Amino acid sequence: MAKKYILLGKLSIASELLNFVNNELLPGTSIAKKRFWDGLDKCAHELSTKNKNLLEFREILQKKIDIWHRDKRGKKINSKKYLNFLKEIGYLKKEGKKFQIKTKNVDNEISTIAGPQLVVPVMNARYALNAANARWGSLYNALYGTDVISDSNGAERGKKYNFIRGEKVIKYAKKILDSYVPLEKGSWKDIKKIPEVKNNQINLKLKNPKQFVGYSKKSKNLSSLLFVNNNLHIDIIFDADGTLEVFNPKGNQDKAAIHDIFLESAITTIIDHEDSVAAVDAEDKILGYRNWLGLMKGNLQAEMQKKGKKFIRQLNPDREYISSNGNKFKLHGRALMLNRNVGHLMTNPSILLKDGSEIPEGIMDAFITTAAAIHDFKNKGNSRTNSVYIVKPKMHGPDEVAFTNLIFEKVEKVLGLKQNTIKIGIMDEERRTTVNLKECIRAVKNRVVFINTGFLDRTGDEMHTSMEAGPMIKKGDMKSSKWIAAYENNNVDVGLACGFSGIAQIGKGMWAAPDKMADMVSQKINHPKAGANCAWVPSPTAATLHALHYHQINVFTEQNKLKNRTSAKISDILKIPITFRPNWSIKEIAKELENNAQGILGYVVRWIDQGVGCSKVPDINNIGLMEDRATLRISSQHITNWLHHGICSRERVLKTMKKMAKVVDKQNIRDPALKGYASYRTMSDNYDKSIAFKAACELVFYGRSQPSGYTEPILHLNRLLKKI
Repeated sequence: MAKKYILLGKLSIASELLNFVNNELLPGTSIAKKRFWDGLDKCAHELSTKNKNLLEFREILQKKIDIWHRDKRGKKINSKKYLNFLKEIGYLKKEGKKFQIKTKNVDNEISTIAGPQLVVPVMNARYALNAANARWGSLYNALYGTDVISDSNGAERGKKYNFIRGEKVIKYAKKILDSYVPLEKGSWKDIKKIPEVKNNQINLKLKNPKQFVGYSKKSKNLSSLLFVNNNLHIDIIFDADGTLEVFNPKGNQDKAAIHDIFLESAITTIIDHEDSVAAVDAEDKILGYRNWLGLMKGNLQAEMQKKGKKFIRQLNPDREYISSNGNKFKLHGRALMLNRNVGHLMTNPSILLKDGSEIPEGIMDAFITTAAAIHDFKNKGNSRTNSVYIVKPKMHGPDEVAFTNLIFEKVEKVLGLKQNTIKIGIMDEERRTTVNLKECIRAVKNRVVFINTGFLDRTGDEMHTSMEAGPMIKKGDMKSSKWIAAYENNNVDVGLACGFSGIAQIGKGMWAAPDKMADMVSQKINHPKAGANCAWVPSPTAATLHALHYHQINVFTEQNKLKNRTSAKISDILKIPITFRPNWSIKEIAKELENNAQGILGYVVRWIDQGVGCSKVPDINNIGLMEDRATLRISSQHITNWLHHGICSRERVLKTMKKMAKVVDKQNIRDPALKGYASYRTMSDNYDKSIAFKAACELVFYGRSQPSGYTEPILHLNRLLKKI
């Protein structure tokens, strides 16, 4: 909570937030303090009632759905009757006429370049800088440092450089060049010296000469050759004067003197104020806002250490080249950054309204993050079209999307921005949004730039919405259930039907295992094949490896093919993943409970005790998985559902939670990722006094009463208790 509030108009503002806005945010924007605060005051009071009404409507619908399912429990659900019921209560909207989105001034990174997308917590400056700089990544390092290259036959990774492994990396990389920048004859592995550039032309014969787009020089020596494939760049790096920090520290193993290959990797990055952060008060919010402001000003820095040496990490500059026509040009050195604001549910004590209630956090986010982005309009370090990109999560249906549009309209008016300067990304992660996606898009057809699917949140909402229908299938079986495939296809079908291709992104969800890159390289190609021109990855290294998929697949060609397929059926999307006759053994039930409980506790203890909203958390098998609130939602709702339907007892769940708390404690005590935070306090020493353990139990035992099954209210309350 704020230590001191200052009354300004009808708002009571935490003094530290007021100082941040007045002294750091607004200077340089031409926005007067009075204009900003008067505008926020008026809008917050005007819109808070509508915000509250929309949340109340969610609960009204949920109660009606609960009653409908309770009345029919144990009976097979009649799909037609269920659809008609959802229409009658206003859950399923009537679909309007065909239309095409009309969004203008969209940056190429969104409209015409398909590639990986990072999501990174805004409260960690180092992570944010790394993600922004992940626009370009070393293929050699990505291969050498991951399991994409096998450790077999003497190619183990170790503290010292392994020449055998290096040879494998170079061989793999040459095959990549043969695939995506093929020579007219022969192979890249046969090239024995650095190719020459004379009169701005390369002396290599390419199968497609247009792929060579430029080069760079250093001290009159050739330092790189630039190629393009599927609108993504490949930069082959040379070290003629021996000044680079090269891949091979002992000398060049490559007979063609190629020292590295840099791939255009994370094309866009979502700087996240939502699921990946633990921001509960003014102190936390200011940290996030300040980092976002630094990114928009271009002056964010973070002190880092590598190999015992300290250095300052900053935003990368643009990359400079000479074109095949002899003209100098630049390529953007950083990912295009979008900002994920908070949804409509949460409020924040940073600002209090006239009745003493907390401001809707999403409204506060919209004003402050947009004002910060105005600093970028001068140097165009992020958007070259003077657009502000805000991803809005957890909206339920068209009315809530329209409400976000209204918020953005008011922000634009107060801040003096052109209409539709603020672009919106719609997170298709709530059931009512999925089944009404076309009408959701229609509500923001002049500013939408992004839709995506999110399996975890979407499954959590599926469980909560259909809580009374029956016991859910096991969590591991969800991905093969009928509704998931229909949901994933529907997102692409609707986006293409509304004219997204060439204008806006259609995205897919996260690869959660950052240490299993070989599996990712094998499997994640399915995302561009499915028509997604961006998909989430957990690290800059993963972005570089996932970029290979977009070289292999031309997403826009795939989208043209997919436009002609039969659209997914709403009836399939609404197929509830329950079992009417559960026949799981005691052992199967115990395993499911332990998996869920371990995941819940592993995430919650970091959130509550350390304020860590996203990190690589070891699962029950000690495999590190990237966890955020979405994973917590699905796990807690799954146990809640089984508890409600008698698959397990309260005593059994509590016993399992205590057992898994001991497992999590052992994992965390030896986890180097937690170094630098407050010393780890075990849950299992005293369950009754552990705020984190009690919060984890509350998420399960009170899961049915949590709005939409969200975890934020319980997490925020307990984190605030921890901070007292």
